Amino acid sequence: MDSILSVGIDIGTSTTSMVVSRLEVQNTASCFTVPRVAITGAELVYRGTIYPTPQAEGNRIDIEAVSALLQKEYQKAGITPDQVQTGAVIITGESSRKENAAMVTEHMSNLAGEFVVASAGPDLESIIAAKGAGAQQFSQENGCTVANLDVGGGTTNIAVFNCGDLVAKGCWDIGGRLLKVQDGKVSYLSPRMKAVADSIGVDIRLGETADAAKIRRVTDRMAALMAESLGLVPATPLCELIRTPEASEMELDRKVDRISFSGGVADYIYHPSEDWFRHGDIGPLLAASIRDGVICQASKVIPAKETIRATVVGAGSYTTTVSGSTIAYSGEELFPMKNLPAFFPARAAEEAAVRGDGSKLCTEAEWFLQESGSDDLIFCFNRIRQPGYKEVCALADAMVQASESLPVGQPLLVLTEQDFAKALGQALRRRLKDRAVICIDGIQAVQGDYLDLGRPLMAGLAIPVVVKTLIFG
Repeated sequence: MDSILSVGIDIGTSTTSMVVSRLEVQNTASCFTVPRVAITGAELVYRGTIYPTPQAEGNRIDIEAVSALLQKEYQKAGITPDQVQTGAVIITGESSRKENAAMVTEHMSNLAGEFVVASAGPDLESIIAAKGAGAQQFSQENGCTVANLDVGGGTTNIAVFNCGDLVAKGCWDIGGRLLKVQDGKVSYLSPRMKAVADSIGVDIRLGETADAAKIRRVTDRMAALMAESLGLVPATPLCELIRTPEASEMELDRKVDRISFSGGVADYIYHPSEDWFRHGDIGPLLAASIRDGVICQASKVIPAKETIRATVVGAGSYTTTVSGSTIAYSGEELFPMKNLPAFFPARAAEEAAVRGDGSKLCTEAEWFLQESGSDDLIFCFNRIRQPGYKEVCALADAMVQASESLPVGQPLLVLTEQDFAKALGQALRRRLKDRAVICIDGIQAVQGDYLDLGRPLMAGLAIPVVVKTLIFG
């Protein structure tokens, strides 16, 4: 059994935090079968301090201040970035839409170790927060449908699991920091919250006294919109209006049995407080509206394993997967590799490739590289099922032709869902003498994803992989 060190960093609308996990990796197959390497355990070895996210002038994140906080956290954890092998930096909520968010991810990648990745996206945040909160595990162990609502400062991320399988996800601009209070007066009002207030005829203005009773009417409407998103009550046009840009549409075809809450507002759902503006925002008021609203009446509420730390725990413990063991690569010096855009050829190009014709693959790959502005890509095949030796050889011939679309010296990277990467990789290495080859399998990705490949594990049997969805690539 091997172990790898994983770091999770969450730079959110309200708070920034870091955790360190140790992931156990072992071969779970018997000695009479093909090796099957999997992550079998995750131990949280360091829980960092939760800091207010530093803000600079204008709609910007203070990069230097965030960096200083994280350097302090590394020192407190007793580790250095070069010891980290996997994990994720997640810039979440409204922070992901700050003017300099892309600069933050680039800066953080230098601090976060050789394989910790910088990523952001409402779908990714929904899933890892739910896993960190324990919703997936509860759903799997109890054979039921669980929705986790991660209610943060700027957004509410929702992920629904049925018997452990993800069945729906979405994100809405509902959060505890959409209205801020300073010295008893309204000091900030988000455009999305103003839209909610206007929809029910509540007039809130900057500089006016923060009236808890009036604001509670707005937070009640926000809680009702959450219920609409889960299909507990009929949806109104406003529900779609405040859905977060880039988030998936919530397509839920089943009743939710259990509800869990995570994020900064969650603590006040589970542990009420009537000190409404204690944090200079509407977090406790929104929590009261959720607790008294349709969601908690229609479904049984279960405790979350993590609340405010759910996203960062999910980032550190649940973003990494492991490839299949039937893989092939030219040498360990190729790893790690970051931010590889997933390229899925059209069905016609894939079918032609299995017949040995790579011309369509080459044309589509050239277009993809030009449109994405990237120097590399990873060819992804998810329609090819149980190919025979003849088909694998034909696909290898097509891939040699397709490799002409890549810059000189760039390795040929291939991902297959089915377990035939080793055979394909061996066929490619016989045909390509002047280009490195990496073929991995057993990983699911979709168009628009980016992949990070870590250093091989278990004497080269498998490769740790992070599949992520980026707002900016």
